[in-house]
Amino acid sequence: MEKEAGREAATVRLDDPWHDEPTSGPGGPGGAGVFVPAGRSAPAEPRRGHSAADIYLEVQRSGAFQEVRRRYRRFVVPATLAFLVWYLVYVVAAITAPGLMARPVAGAVNVAMVAGLGQFLTTFLLTGVYARHARLRRDRAALELRWETQEMTRGVER
Repeated sequence: MEKEAGREAATVRLDDPWHDEPTSGPGGPGGAGVFVPAGRSAPAEPRRGHSAADIYLEVQRSGAFQEVRRRYRRFVVPATLAFLVWYLVYVVAAITAPGLMARPVAGAVNVAMVAGLGQFLTTFLLTGVYARHARLRRDRAALELRWETQEMTRGVER
């Protein structure tokens, strides 16, 4: 029984963790509790005569991989530059305009404290925006590439 359960578990794939469709089990039509991803085609055949390195280079040169990298760079480069500029403005203002930074905002809270807290808030905001961007624009394509690559390298000597 354990052997069968292990074999079953090995065949379950999480191609798209956000859009799995129940095929059977509690809450599904059959009662077995197995989830099968929606919209997947038959597995790709392993590449005979190709090494794993050749397959990975082929995937790296593919249009799908280049698109994932392009989407990553289109977000990360401007976001990094914007955050770096914001940080440098804060540091330069602290050095060159101590009077401005010491100006009280509310009680003992001054402009420097507000700007410093703004640095932390910006970090958390940027992290959330990055995670959302990755989930909506890159994760699905990267996961498809991962499964295709694993299917191509199955049975290939490394």
